[in-house]
Amino acid sequence: MNITKTPPKISFLLLVLLITGSIDSIRNLPSAALFGSQLPFFFILGALTFLLPTAFVSAELSSRCPENSGIYGWTRTAFGKKWAFLAIWLQWVNTMVWYPTILSFIAATTAHVFAPELAKNKSYMIAMILMIFWLMTFVNLKGLKTSARFASICTLMGTLLPMSMILILALVWIIKGNPSQVNFSHWMPNLHHQDGWISLTAIMASFLGMELATVHTRYVHQPRKTVPKALLATVVIIVFTMLLGSLAIAMVLPNQEIALVDGIMQAFSSFLDHYHLAWAMPIMGVLIVVGSLGSMINWMLSPATGLLQAAQDGFVPRFLAKTNTAKAPANLLLLQAVVVSLVCSAFLFMPSISGSYWLLTALSTELYMLMYVMMFCAAVKIRHQQKGQTPEFTIPGKTFGFTVVSILGFIGCTITLLVGFIPPDSINTGSHYAVIFSTGLVTMIIPVVLFYIYYHRAGKLSIATASY
Repeated sequence: MNITKTPPKISFLLLVLLITGSIDSIRNLPSAALFGSQLPFFFILGALTFLLPTAFVSAELSSRCPENSGIYGWTRTAFGKKWAFLAIWLQWVNTMVWYPTILSFIAATTAHVFAPELAKNKSYMIAMILMIFWLMTFVNLKGLKTSARFASICTLMGTLLPMSMILILALVWIIKGNPSQVNFSHWMPNLHHQDGWISLTAIMASFLGMELATVHTRYVHQPRKTVPKALLATVVIIVFTMLLGSLAIAMVLPNQEIALVDGIMQAFSSFLDHYHLAWAMPIMGVLIVVGSLGSMINWMLSPATGLLQAAQDGFVPRFLAKTNTAKAPANLLLLQAVVVSLVCSAFLFMPSISGSYWLLTALSTELYMLMYVMMFCAAVKIRHQQKGQTPEFTIPGKTFGFTVVSILGFIGCTITLLVGFIPPDSINTGSHYAVIFSTGLVTMIIPVVLFYIYYHRAGKLSIATASY
């Protein structure tokens, strides 16, 4: 007798935690905190021109295409397989560049718990990055059900709890009249200076990933209703926690002392030392590490699952399309672990760890923004294809509302793509930043051409074999 396993179902709460854990990472707070009193302006601008548009568009696409979920399914529905492969490649390869940034954050935070001086040691950082990533790869090999539960627990314990703690500590700081490093009389940035627009890159980088969990739509109970509600609920949580959390760091640390990799631990140390609670530092460090591990889970599995769809369509060798008994894309997960191990060498070539962190963050953001441009284009095309159909969720305002949201999304993506080539003056990225950045961008996109060639040759070989 054949027994078919019932696919795991993801509830509304679990989906919200999965999406929130992917985006609402406490590691993003220091890079945003660099911009002090100008934070509210850039958060509002980033939310209006990127976070809300991506949430609304992802929600409508999930409702219109529940059977073809995720960026690969949406782009394939709109433009066909070739464009879909480019879109999912941009999402996947962007994570290859992004992983070392969150891994470096985890390694630095772990060092603060046991030996703070190691946070500046490149050998330690690389060794920890490789160990943590391979460990998380084996967790993901257990399948979606295991990884989703792991991620939700980590989000509650290691993201929302520390976020709440730093907000409470900041509130007490203000109530007791302690000095603040933020002067809110200078809230409007100088938009004629490039540093003002560079600020937007850090904010946009902290908003990436809204569409990630939609690749698991088929496992969601009543996806046409649940996914849009979860996406919009997540927007509220993200804006609230990240804006106030970043301001909390900016308030207690002088701008020039904020380190991108271990800035959050600096902030907690300042707060807890002031309140004679230094004994709680190791506890906060462990919680933050747990939250960051949970954040990685969806980023590791979702793009690989999307690329699995492309592998099944013949764009990459067949052995990469294989799944294990837990239905996880095992070979793809192992391949990306190898690639990330190689990308980590960036830490050896940059003059500082913060410089490496900024370069990889900016490069990751640039690749992801190209994917979002394709997502907005796919949304326009699918709306036209399904003219007359009324899905359970549509962007408010009918055609006018959809047009406004799409234009805002295109504007946000364009600005971020342009300023990504300019590093901030306060971070040592070396004298050849633009060359390294451009080379990295081209290197990450070129493999698409090779996979297209493979796809055509494999297709011709299949036709010839069938004819024979």
